[in-house]
Amino acid sequence: MAAAGRILLADDEQTFRESTGELLRKEGYQCDCVKDAYSAIEKLGQQSYDLLIADIKMPGNSNLELTKDLPKLAKGTPTILVTAFPSQKSAIEAINLPVAAYMVKPIDFEELKKKVAEAIRRKNIFQAVSDTKQRLDAWQKQMQDIEEVMKEKSHETFSVSVKSFLDLTLGNISAAMGDVKNLTYILTDEQPESTVCNLLNCPRLEELTEGLLETVRALEKTKSSFKSKELGLLRIKLEQLLKKIKKI
Repeated sequence: MAAAGRILLADDEQTFRESTGELLRKEGYQCDCVKDAYSAIEKLGQQSYDLLIADIKMPGNSNLELTKDLPKLAKGTPTILVTAFPSQKSAIEAINLPVAAYMVKPIDFEELKKKVAEAIRRKNIFQAVSDTKQRLDAWQKQMQDIEEVMKEKSHETFSVSVKSFLDLTLGNISAAMGDVKNLTYILTDEQPESTVCNLLNCPRLEELTEGLLETVRALEKTKSSFKSKELGLLRIKLEQLLKKIKKI
């Protein structure tokens, strides 16, 4: 069975650390356990985690240093803070930090399971958004490259360049649109429909779609000047992508 996510559990209380880590593993999570913030920082530098569960009073985290530094150590990774000594000060500090949950020991494991699942879901959404943005940025760059190629006056250079772009560019564009569609599915699980509408109608996506339309128009206008099978195939595939966008 595939792991449900990778968790780093940092707590200086051995009994809690070992028992909670074992229970999380039985739920399908990969769980690494460390006894202080210093070891947690070392682990975060070695591999990626979907969630950090950290004790407030353990060595190296008495003033929430680990939680405050987490965005720099592991961008987008959520934190669940746990403590056996709750205080108004620690609760207020937790509220002002990007903390997924603040839980007081002894912890109800069923409640912890819910908090863990929600925190990891949020991490997955963050990662999906980040990956989609990277693909869309690459897509825009490739559209600009195609535009520059279309300005090429040499028919031979033009045809060779388009042919070299064909597989890589169309593959990346298809992947970018696939990411947007998958992100839509992720967000609609528990998010209102308006969230998806805002995403799909954002100015950046409209700009990229318009760039794709302009490329198709330019290929249509130049098809009689440059009789190229590759150009014809490029135009057809781009038109197919535009149809897919309208369906999303």
